[in-house]
Amino acid sequence: MEFYGLIGEKLGHSLSPQIHQMYFSLTGKEGAYRLLEIPPEKLSLLPEAIRLFRFRGLNVTIPYKQAILPYLDEIDPLAREAGAVNTLCLQGDRLVGYNTDVLGLSRALLRMGVSLSGAKATVLGSGGAAKAAVLVLLKGGAREITVVSRQPEGRTHPDPRVRFSGYDAPLAGDLLINATPVGMFPHAGYTPVGAEVLSRFDALMDLIYNPEETEFLRLGREMGKNVSNGLYMLIEQALASEEIWQGEPVPEGICEAIGRALREGGLSR
Repeated sequence: MEFYGLIGEKLGHSLSPQIHQMYFSLTGKEGAYRLLEIPPEKLSLLPEAIRLFRFRGLNVTIPYKQAILPYLDEIDPLAREAGAVNTLCLQGDRLVGYNTDVLGLSRALLRMGVSLSGAKATVLGSGGAAKAAVLVLLKGGAREITVVSRQPEGRTHPDPRVRFSGYDAPLAGDLLINATPVGMFPHAGYTPVGAEVLSRFDALMDLIYNPEETEFLRLGREMGKNVSNGLYMLIEQALASEEIWQGEPVPEGICEAIGRALREGGLSR
């Protein structure tokens, strides 16, 4: 049996074990997926622990998608371009970092029916998920991308389509992506921006998936906006991780089967 897991600081509300265990069940593979909560001061010990316990692969979440980079032996070109890693694979004794958030978000936006070509988009947040979102928007042909953070001063991007602003800027456009943890436990019931800002966008995507409907999405839904949570991004990036670990494509229909099972099981609201 191969061992896999998710690395983060606080993981109590993660659906990742369910997704990967369903993948193992549906494909007949033997694997165990565990949650691994690691305090920041212990992160430097992680690579040796991975080698010692022979984890085949690991996912990485908040707050380590960027912090893990110095400890890797190799970084995949897409992950280097994104500036963040969410998937680790032990290849021999070499720990290699990948980014499957980019593919996961691209596929999730396709499900929403959102066209990125020529779009004016805004990303809330500046962490690893936000970096992946910016890369997706750039590759999709967005004409203007605003990255909103609490400390935008002095930040630059090599692509002139990307600019940085604070939350007090007059935000508006075609697509708004929440890549902050605001709305997720322990911030459930809160939204990073108010209804007035949400009203100025056509489509809203919250990368949070639990609760199923955040305050950000509830307000958007009541306004009649095209809204989506991060569930299918989570599933798609998880399956892309499995493709790296297993060295083979995921069978057709697995994503839909897992999504259906999770929705029928009832995500918390």
